[in-house]
Amino acid sequence: MSTQIYLGFDYGWRRLGVAVGQPLTGGARPVTTLRCRQGQPDWAALLHLIEAWQPTALVVGIPRHTDGSASETTLQAVAFAQRLEQRGGLPVHQVDERLSSHEARARLQATGRRLRGTTGKALVDQFAAQIILETWLNEQRLL
Repeated sequence: MSTQIYLGFDYGWRRLGVAVGQPLTGGARPVTTLRCRQGQPDWAALLHLIEAWQPTALVVGIPRHTDGSASETTLQAVAFAQRLEQRGGLPVHQVDERLSSHEARARLQATGRRLRGTTGKALVDQFAAQIILETWLNEQRLL
């Protein structure tokens, strides 16, 4: 029996957080943060990650305002998810990621990690991707 693997993404205009997880435990872990240029990720690096992990599917967090309404970032994340499905050749699932970055920041601060500068932002993005993927995996368990 093979283990299913999923990659989760926290899309941003400057950075793309990446996490890996699997449904057996519902857990995920941070992998890396890729740089984006004007909202475009390093597609070669992203496709390399997909090739290396051989995931079953991909999960993209879709940000919304706290009242559930869409923002400009919502539209950008949806467009990224669509491009990812085309380029990656795998199913892409979208999940509401409201407040995932806040939760990621809180988790990291609880461990005493320093969150300043580019390195801190990259860590937050990776942990947000982890939270996004865990949210989606746990939602699938309830279905």
